[in-house]
Amino acid sequence: MATASSEDDDRSMHGTRGKNLAARAGAWSARHKKKAIFGWLAFVAVALVLGSAVGTKQLSDDDYGTGESGRVDKLVDQAFTDSAEESILIQSADGDKVKLKAATDDVKKTVSRFGTVELGDTQTSKDGRSVLVKFEMPGDDEEVHEENIGPIMAAVEKTADRHDDLFIGQFGDASAGKALSEVFEDDFRTAESLSIPITLGILIFAFGALVAAGLPVLLALSAVAAAIGLVALPSQFLPVDEAVSSVILLIGLAVGVDYSMFYLRREREERARGKEALAAIDAAAATSGRAVLVSGVTVMIAMAGMFLTGSETFISFAMGTIIVVAVAMIGSLTVLPALLALFGEKVDKGRIPLLHRLRRKDGESRVWNLVLDRVLKRPAIAAVLATGLLVALAIPAFGMHTANSGLSDISRDVPIMQTYDRMQAAFPGGQVPAVVVVKADDVTAPPVREALAELKEEALLTGKMNEPTTLTVSDDKTVATLQIPIQGEGTDEVSEAALADLRDIVPRTVGVAPGVHDAGVTGWTAGSKDFNDLMKSTAPLVFAFVLSLAFLLLLVTFRSVVIPLKAIVLNLLSVGAAYGVLVLVFQEGVGADLLGVDPATQGAITSWLPMFLFVILFGLSMDYHVFILSRIREAYDRGMETEQAVAHGIKTTASVVTAAAIVMVGVFSVFGTLSFIDMKQMGVGLAAAVLIDATIIRAVLLPAAMKLLGDWNWYLPAPLARRLPRRPALEHA
Repeated sequence: MATASSEDDDRSMHGTRGKNLAARAGAWSARHKKKAIFGWLAFVAVALVLGSAVGTKQLSDDDYGTGESGRVDKLVDQAFTDSAEESILIQSADGDKVKLKAATDDVKKTVSRFGTVELGDTQTSKDGRSVLVKFEMPGDDEEVHEENIGPIMAAVEKTADRHDDLFIGQFGDASAGKALSEVFEDDFRTAESLSIPITLGILIFAFGALVAAGLPVLLALSAVAAAIGLVALPSQFLPVDEAVSSVILLIGLAVGVDYSMFYLRREREERARGKEALAAIDAAAATSGRAVLVSGVTVMIAMAGMFLTGSETFISFAMGTIIVVAVAMIGSLTVLPALLALFGEKVDKGRIPLLHRLRRKDGESRVWNLVLDRVLKRPAIAAVLATGLLVALAIPAFGMHTANSGLSDISRDVPIMQTYDRMQAAFPGGQVPAVVVVKADDVTAPPVREALAELKEEALLTGKMNEPTTLTVSDDKTVATLQIPIQGEGTDEVSEAALADLRDIVPRTVGVAPGVHDAGVTGWTAGSKDFNDLMKSTAPLVFAFVLSLAFLLLLVTFRSVVIPLKAIVLNLLSVGAAYGVLVLVFQEGVGADLLGVDPATQGAITSWLPMFLFVILFGLSMDYHVFILSRIREAYDRGMETEQAVAHGIKTTASVVTAAAIVMVGVFSVFGTLSFIDMKQMGVGLAAAVLIDATIIRAVLLPAAMKLLGDWNWYLPAPLARRLPRRPALEHA
């Protein structure tokens, strides 16, 4: 049957070329190699030049605010001149007052020599062993602050050397920003330097040839470069998060390599069947090319769900990921066929002898053949066991606690964080206080003053907030801020309990004072809580949007109601299992020490991650699903029975899906080794989900479910059958 259908397939390929967008793009590119290749290079160059010329506009601190904290942050921004607050801690082990005073005077003298600072209050701890010297750096330009803080930090270090029997350390907005920026940049360089060699090594193993392995990497990197340039254009109207480049690299490398692998593997398979070079490219374009097109559109739909979150960070991630997926998809459909036509059989140049001999000529995988044969022999048992395992992994996810990552989540290998810990111990809550903001006709009026005093008294009586408090009034006396140190680490349950009490006190004190127009609480804890609440409130809308549009696209593509429903269920199981793994590692501490994470300091998943993981994983898992289902449907349309088509489709795609998954797991695992807890959690979550998806889902649960459903897999109600376009007609969808 396979031989006879091969000839029919050749004839049908030519007959449908005019209807299949991917086939037309591939055929044109293969026959106009120079135009396609130089056109792509010109496109990437222009994108980079344009991006460099206009610059990428990033979000300001005020753009991140949500809820009550975001609202009152804007009041503060309008009423006060922004400044970076810094603190210098001076500690004596024995509380020697003479030495503390001498060091304090020396520190003040050192800092006051810089014209960019304004000295503030000096505080002494309750035990008399610690002194805190505060100063401000006026202005709102963070880059200028980080540039100016360097000489000040160096001068403070020299002062510390003169008082070597005391501890003197600095922490604040600018100094912490400078130190953490350097760590972040080092992490990003590490991710870049490790991701590409890992990807290339896996591809060499998968293809057994250097040229074939290099093409997907080159295409992915060029797509990432173009996307980073292009994202600068919409950023002029919708500023982006500073992490958008990292996200573009992560997703661009993943989908760019995937799409190229799918296309390249099919082209080699067709050549192995005896087709000439152009005919093999035509066949790959009409089949794998079409799968890439469907997959790319599905991934972009998933990413578009982030637009509905209402978060500026997610909106910028949505823009960046959609752009890089679109660019990678277009590159796979245009320049890749041209490169394959240019290289011809030379694509197998640089063969690795041993690896090349390990590959089967029919493209099937020995290991997955063994697994699949047993799954299809007892599909009910396989389905029950696989589902049970996934559900068991997902159960811990019901106990997920989310919060913005706080200062306690940053590695203590960073010296400035050791200073922060000392400050927090000596002056609890002082470095991350809650801030009450009051907008009134005159905040110095007696009724408002009395209300603020009442608020302070009630807050301290809760036992969850501490002295010293700091009251600041704007020049026009219309806005006042009251900083109140709170207990806890900023985003833990202790801090959130203090915030809840404070937000209960504010409305019944300053909130009802005569002449007050607005009053609310902001600060690190409040911002985290409000962002967390936003994610929870918009999650149902995002889930509904992504799942609904994905269902419609797959319905049109595969002309089946069952296929998209099954795809959604399987993907949700995969995402749920990934959530469970995150909770086990980062909340329960299972294996956390292997990642350099102290389980004692962990207790929450960073607020933005569940939503981000859902849209990313749903999109990436569709890569595999669409690619596998396309081969199954193709075999079914050529006359195979459903069970035969399932076996054929999965066996012929297993090796490339496995290689693609290993690439993703390798790249994502690199992020699990970085310093910041957000990056660790993202890396572990993505790596776990892709591994689960490519093994348990695609190799066990998918074939078992399709075997059990039989011809019901292709069920399409008659009314829909009459209205939906015939395959292949993605461009009409």
